Amino acid sequence: MIKDKVAYITGGTKGIGFGVAKILLENGVSVAFSGRKRDDVEKAEQELKQYSGNVLGIVSDVRSLESEQEAVKYIMEKFGRLDFVIANAGLGVFKPVDELSAEEWNDMIETNLTGVFYTLKASVEELKKTEGYYITVSSLAGANFFEKGAGYNASKFGVVGFTQAAMIDLRKYNIKSTVIMPGSVATNFNGNIPSEKDAWKIQPEDMGNLILDILKMNPRVLPSKIEFRATKPGN
Repeated sequence: MIKDKVAYITGGTKGIGFGVAKILLENGVSVAFSGRKRDDVEKAEQELKQYSGNVLGIVSDVRSLESEQEAVKYIMEKFGRLDFVIANAGLGVFKPVDELSAEEWNDMIETNLTGVFYTLKASVEELKKTEGYYITVSSLAGANFFEKGAGYNASKFGVVGFTQAAMIDLRKYNIKSTVIMPGSVATNFNGNIPSEKDAWKIQPEDMGNLILDILKMNPRVLPSKIEFRATKPGN
């Protein structure tokens, strides 16, 4: 069902995006992924080639519509089609709202929220052709507010609302849309360095397997919003 199809993953150089790319490549999907820094993209591309040669690393900034349009152009030149888009790129700054700078606020909103729109805007015409799948990665912070999370909460609540509304707009084209809301994931997010202390958390490969399961579901089934958390919280 998914073999020989093509996926585009934003924020794919490490963490969740890298884990999803690995799982999809192992299951016969060709994968394009993007990141902001060329060195990170080239390093990740070499690492992912051990799973499949059908991988393309792209330098793109989701804060720029033109950059995402160029990314999709590269994908079409390389693979000739686009079936799955996973809007994963994101960042977080956690400060009390009175200490959060305008620059930090704008960077989160532009990356986490506007970025998912630009990624969809750049790819939607190709998804119409393949009756494809659009997946966004939000967070449990998209439904649960917390101290020092005003900017991050705003962006992730927005991703949930955006994806749910986009789902209604796009299903007439047989495009499916899902927002995934993970809890704690063992990644480099917010300066964390993954180690044994993160063993209780969701692993990037767990996110990859979840997305793989979603993509394999019968087309009549649409899991439009998924909360995904660790079984037990860490100590």
